[in-house]
Amino acid sequence: MTDTDERSQLQLRSLVRSSGELELSLVEVPIVLPGPAEVLVRIEASPLNPSDHGLLFGAADMKAAVASGTNDRPIVTAPIPPNAMKSMAGRLDQSLPVGNEGAGVVVETGSSEAARGLMGKRVAMLGGAMYSQYRTVRADQCLVLPDGATAADGAAAFVNPLTALGMVDTMRREGHSAIVHTAAASNLGQMLHRLCAAETIKLVNIVRSDDQESLLTGMGAEYVCNTRSPHFAEQLADSVAATNATIAFDAIGGGTLAGQILKAMELAANKNAKAYSRYGSTVHKQVYVYGGLDPRPTELARDYGMAWGIGGWLVMNFMQKIGPAAVATLKERIARELKTTFASKYSTEISLAETLHLEVIAQYRKRETGKKYLVNPNK
Repeated sequence: MTDTDERSQLQLRSLVRSSGELELSLVEVPIVLPGPAEVLVRIEASPLNPSDHGLLFGAADMKAAVASGTNDRPIVTAPIPPNAMKSMAGRLDQSLPVGNEGAGVVVETGSSEAARGLMGKRVAMLGGAMYSQYRTVRADQCLVLPDGATAADGAAAFVNPLTALGMVDTMRREGHSAIVHTAAASNLGQMLHRLCAAETIKLVNIVRSDDQESLLTGMGAEYVCNTRSPHFAEQLADSVAATNATIAFDAIGGGTLAGQILKAMELAANKNAKAYSRYGSTVHKQVYVYGGLDPRPTELARDYGMAWGIGGWLVMNFMQKIGPAAVATLKERIARELKTTFASKYSTEISLAETLHLEVIAQYRKRETGKKYLVNPNK
């Protein structure tokens, strides 16, 4: 059983009040002493992933955010529209720690052999509350970083790498042979490109700007479709037909893109149809929504027959599905390829306090390609 000592640390917290207001602040909390099978890690790096934004900001209108407090202990408040409060019901009046993953140095350990063996080692972790100066976790939840790897190298060693590996694994388990991926120029998209290239899997990359298109083609991507192009629909249909992709992972979520992908898959399937069917092709087409870059409702035209599916996909659910042994195997691969296939790049390192400065929030909330932010809680 863990306990606390007299030392304290700063931790970033997100609170949604039942009055309809978001409050972000740095809270002083006790350091939790490691139990027998646990370690205490001094956190040096934690990424600001899109998956962190949901817990951090909730449904608040950040354009109306107001800053108070001090430069070192900022407080940010923002109103939540009344029609969005229903989606916040499960977290009302709870001060929640933020940050899915991170990396740092083990500074104290429990008494078990596994825990003691990690003393002084640089490790990556997944488990929440990483926007904290220290984090106590089980030893078996740590991934020891390879020699020469920095905390920044290992900060994003879980969510994006496991997501990319999970997409490929899901493709294979469900009997598909090629993938369509949206928001494909992101850090995750670049990982997926390198992973598919290494495993000779055809990948259709969907991007939203000319710069993103140039980035991926410069990396050697063969199929890149730009939603800004007037010929996007034709390019997508041709790419899907060339790759025979029948599964897609969509980070956009809202709007018509998921339906456009299904339509392109149906057009490709009909090219090889031997006879007309009023119900469309019998080839199953699947889109998994795993993000919400576009908060609008998902619009489906349903002009792609009846053999299709659309659903949600989450890396945490995938990990539970395949079990601890399979996840451990994937982690071993991530460690081996941390600086190659699963490398992450960051444009800016910020402190815990800077994470709550309004001008900094405005920048990282844009989630622009090539401008990924890294939080160093001990900066």
